[in-house]
Amino acid sequence: MDIHRLHLDTPKGSSAPSRSAPSLGATISAAISAAGAELQSLRFGDAEVLWDAGPLWPRHAPLLFPIVGTLKGGSGFALPRHGFARDHAFAWISRSENACVLELRDDAETRACYPFPFQLRVSYSLDEAGFHMGLELRNPGEGPLPASLGLHPAFRWPLAPGLAKSAHRLVFDEQEPGPLRRLDHEGLLTPAQHPTPILDRVLPLHDGLFSEDALLFLEPRSQGLRLEAEGGPALAFQWEGFQHLGIWAKPAEGPEAGPGFLCIEPWSGYADPADWNGAFSDKPGSFVLAPGGSRRWSFGISRA
Repeated sequence: MDIHRLHLDTPKGSSAPSRSAPSLGATISAAISAAGAELQSLRFGDAEVLWDAGPLWPRHAPLLFPIVGTLKGGSGFALPRHGFARDHAFAWISRSENACVLELRDDAETRACYPFPFQLRVSYSLDEAGFHMGLELRNPGEGPLPASLGLHPAFRWPLAPGLAKSAHRLVFDEQEPGPLRRLDHEGLLTPAQHPTPILDRVLPLHDGLFSEDALLFLEPRSQGLRLEAEGGPALAFQWEGFQHLGIWAKPAEGPEAGPGFLCIEPWSGYADPADWNGAFSDKPGSFVLAPGGSRRWSFGISRA
């Protein structure tokens, strides 16, 4: 397996957590695979914070492109759920001790199910502030490029051994009044709007939240949040360029079952609405790049 490892020793006192709870270590390391340009490990000190792709869910942090979620039948496109990028080999553009860049371009295989030229670059880097991911999509073709793009990283829940899953919570940067959206049994967006479970920016975490699949925020105000646990460490997440947000876990047996994972998923795009029957280029939540156009996104993780 073609994997590149990043490592950074941060000076003592840098990126210091603002909370009195136990903090994560000073060093930062990451492992990135050419397969899907997937982040496969992220450590702060000795603490691994990324899900290990265990039996409960066999992925770490897949990249979603050129669709996010499920494509409704009849669109004329035969794309798997979340697209094909996560299962394609990316080419290395550059590699160093604390940064790397990968690229995926269209080829005969991608054009068979998605007949558009594209260039997708993914960069990873470490610095004293933490972990950074950047994405850039370019349209090198002569026609419009319709697409969606999203992230699907899974983090250990609980964050540290000995912590109860129910001791964890998400704290959003902004008030999130909702509404909340859900998926049906086919993975399509239902028309119903649900009240948000977030109160005063706080979402207490428990497996029951995900009994009906992911929590979908189509118009979130926040561009960041914290994952924290009472008496434990915390992580801060920031993103730019994404318009939507999904929070998902695969429920295990019992309220304190584990170990498990929690996915924090910024998206530009989402699953097709169950009652929608339009053209692929008009897919709700998606975007279109003009010929020669480009678009960028970023995602960062730090100690909180």
